[in-house]
Amino acid sequence: MLDLSELLKELQDSTLRAVQEKAKTEALFASMGEGAIATDEHGVIYRINKTALNILGLTEKRALGKWFPDIVVAVTQANTVVPPIDRPITRAFLSGRTISERTYYRTRKDPRLPVFVTVSPILQNGKPIGAVETFRDITQEHQVDRMKSEFISIASHQLRTPLSAINTYSRMLYDGYAGDLLEKQKDFMQIILLSIDRMNDLITTLLDISRIETGQLQINPSSVDYNAIINSITKEFDQVAVDKKIKLSVDLPSEPLMITADPLLLKEVFSNLLSNAIKYTPPKGTISVALSKKGKNVILKVSDTGYGIPKESQSNMFSKFFRAGNVMQKETFGTGLGLYMVKLIANSIGGKVWFESRENTGSTFYFSVPITASDDKLSTKIDEFLQT
Repeated sequence: MLDLSELLKELQDSTLRAVQEKAKTEALFASMGEGAIATDEHGVIYRINKTALNILGLTEKRALGKWFPDIVVAVTQANTVVPPIDRPITRAFLSGRTISERTYYRTRKDPRLPVFVTVSPILQNGKPIGAVETFRDITQEHQVDRMKSEFISIASHQLRTPLSAINTYSRMLYDGYAGDLLEKQKDFMQIILLSIDRMNDLITTLLDISRIETGQLQINPSSVDYNAIINSITKEFDQVAVDKKIKLSVDLPSEPLMITADPLLLKEVFSNLLSNAIKYTPPKGTISVALSKKGKNVILKVSDTGYGIPKESQSNMFSKFFRAGNVMQKETFGTGLGLYMVKLIANSIGGKVWFESRENTGSTFYFSVPITASDDKLSTKIDEFLQT
């Protein structure tokens, strides 16, 4: 049995270890190369490191004890203030999960500094009692991304002019303007024309992506009937489904479903989702399309009995140029840009896209969009997604 002196010594040793551990934690927090801010359960800042102060142009006196959203102001690409409810720190609190994304911070030196933010909630018995946010200046990465997008845009524009000439003269040859072709020559010309169409589609996609990534996308919301959009795009793909012996069914509300959105972007999203479903569903499969209202949103659902997405590939499905390994041998043509484009559009118009899938069983993609567009969400906040 320990005597009093031994108990006191053990208590002193334990206290010393706790003090040393706290000093190490404090030193680590203070010396981090990234900005770091800790808040309590009310979002009040109680610790901030030197890197964060330097990036934001603040002093400890100005920051400590203040409400996080008041001190660290986040803005959109259009330079409008992000509401506290949409901030990653709030979402981390509500979900209990770590949140990472790109955004902009309004600093003393820069009214719109691009940063990459990671927020981790501090949990006690499963409940958040605080959060730690780390962030870093990604100005150089941002500039490189923009330069890449601009290069793709310029290159695509330059490719389109000669391709138009190739397309025109190839079709004239096929139609016999330079003399009748032999059957074998016609077969070759059909392959050429098909390749030209694919190249045109690729260039169009690259140009659209470039416009979104560089903030040049013009969003023109208007009151549109979502039912009519679904019907018109479905008719375009009817024959493709028939040729592949795929059963295509559509379930739409009986009355017109009016929403405020850009009809061209809605068509782009549905075209990509439906064409993917047809491409990656083997003959005699089925595809179903449904549209429904849920609260303040309309949800488009596209289900197929196709090849499905392997579990190890699912986290990359919205990445640029990514294609799942199980379909690359079955469907050799594909750019890996369709779902990336859908995700960009969703972020641009305040929508969401997600999916459920099992390999060799099929996939279901969901696209949710607000019934009424808000000005904030139409500010093209796509930098939150550009992490590829």
